[in-house]
Amino acid sequence: MGAHCQALILLFGTWLALLPQLPLAGAATRYYTFNVKLQNVTRLCNTRAIPTVNGKFPGPKIVTREGDRVVVKVVNNIKDNITIHWHGVRQMRTGWSDGPAYVTQCPIQTGQSYVYNFTITGQRGTLFWHAHVSWMRSTLYGPIVIHPKSGVPFPFANAKPHRDVPIVFGEWFNADPEAIITQAMQTGGGPNVSDAYTINGLPGPLYNCSSRDTFRLKVRAGETYLLRLINAALNDELFFSVANHTLTVVDVDAAYVKPFDTDVVLITPGQTTNVLLRAKPDEGCPPSTHLMLARPYATGSGTFDNTTVAAVLEYYAPDGNIKSRPLFRPALPLFNDTAFATSFVTKLRSLASPEYPANVPRHVDKPFFFTVGLGTIPCPGNQTCQGPTNTTMFTASMNNVSFNMPTTALLQAHYSGNAAGVYTADFPAMPPEPFNYTGTPPNNTNVSNGTKVVVLPYNASVEVVLQDTSILGAESHPLHLHGFDFFVVGQGSGNYNPAKHPTEFNLVDPVQRNTVGVPAGGWVAIRFFADNPGVWFMHCHLEVHTSWGLKMAWVVNDGPLPEQKLMPPPSDLPMC
Repeated sequence: MGAHCQALILLFGTWLALLPQLPLAGAATRYYTFNVKLQNVTRLCNTRAIPTVNGKFPGPKIVTREGDRVVVKVVNNIKDNITIHWHGVRQMRTGWSDGPAYVTQCPIQTGQSYVYNFTITGQRGTLFWHAHVSWMRSTLYGPIVIHPKSGVPFPFANAKPHRDVPIVFGEWFNADPEAIITQAMQTGGGPNVSDAYTINGLPGPLYNCSSRDTFRLKVRAGETYLLRLINAALNDELFFSVANHTLTVVDVDAAYVKPFDTDVVLITPGQTTNVLLRAKPDEGCPPSTHLMLARPYATGSGTFDNTTVAAVLEYYAPDGNIKSRPLFRPALPLFNDTAFATSFVTKLRSLASPEYPANVPRHVDKPFFFTVGLGTIPCPGNQTCQGPTNTTMFTASMNNVSFNMPTTALLQAHYSGNAAGVYTADFPAMPPEPFNYTGTPPNNTNVSNGTKVVVLPYNASVEVVLQDTSILGAESHPLHLHGFDFFVVGQGSGNYNPAKHPTEFNLVDPVQRNTVGVPAGGWVAIRFFADNPGVWFMHCHLEVHTSWGLKMAWVVNDGPLPEQKLMPPPSDLPMC
């Protein structure tokens, strides 16, 4: 072969490596346009102009298959800066499309647009998209439905469910959520809580002035329905149940699990759970309707929205008369039922089958121990604050570092090699000052601030033990890792014991997730391979804790091969 031909082949191979990820053979490219605009929406007899996508609340559903490429043009028609995060999508080498503001991109400004371009790799089930600037995700969210590859059946049923239905939990605020968090950050106190929870944007009949704003799911006797549960709420973990019906959990965070039956599902903000609901073969006489309820699981000492959202499951009536039906209500755990929460999450196990293996790291190259929880910072100047004392403000941290958001996107700084002045690579691998994490808190609850990251070599095996602390009260924290799924290899109450607990880890079939609840007054251990180059956010999915600084970032360096390197930024990447 001539030198000219060899040069052309090398050039072509380099060009292919720089292309946005293409769908797999036989897959499709799905195109969407998201116009972010204000829309008047009325809930609880209160009308607000809220940010929406294409005027819909919740926003439009993205439907795709494993292996497909998804291309979404987002156009910003509101005064606020926005980004969209495709929550749980692995974004293999396409970190420019991940979406968290000032981490992988600068925000899309008014009148500007940006095209997100990514491929669904090795995932099937349910994810969701949401805004990732301040509290904009309170109304900017919607489902991502990922079907198996064409011709590939579900592993949990001999027959395809008759219908699949997204059930998206959210929160409704009568006031502007942006004003709520702005006030909280200025005063140093906790933000006002929501006025209602919603199912598919509707609060349901248990709230005042809301009976007409109720989601209704009509089913036929004997049929099976796949409910795609998504917790898009800002600040609350939720219990969910359907009266007189057993739910079979089959998938979490777009990864199959060993099916198990339950009357109640626990789902934290950022998590998704697919459940099968089998409509009863014979409704009897007279036909009945069944409430679907969700209310909070709350472990902290602060205030929370202690209300209940309701939707209605109703069977098709042969006579068409639904008003005379009896109405059944499910029983839900108490708001602080940690025993039920622990029992539920310990039932989750990966399939770990030949078709869907659990590739758990068996040894660890990079071990980390992160404390997560609340803390304080002093009031600025002579200001009086509304924090734990009138001289302090609430904050939150990991390993005593409350993360300062940069003004240049971390990924841009990493890719260009100009990290100086943007971030430092000295996030502590251990707490700077060890203490009895779940016992009596230390007298000094102040935390430090900084924009610190952890740098990982490509494909390193990583273990992170996440330890809750009792500072300002023990509390469950749903931690979300961008760019990766991880395996939950262990969890427990009290303080993590490195001499004892690793011997009890499940390295055979641990559940695979992108968001995990750190138990109140306990710990959880996760493992993953750093096989995705880029910069990846990790943060609490209780939005108030993220606002207070409970977040950090991982920098994963390129590998040696072309397919192990971060792709170049797209030409329309928003700049700061």
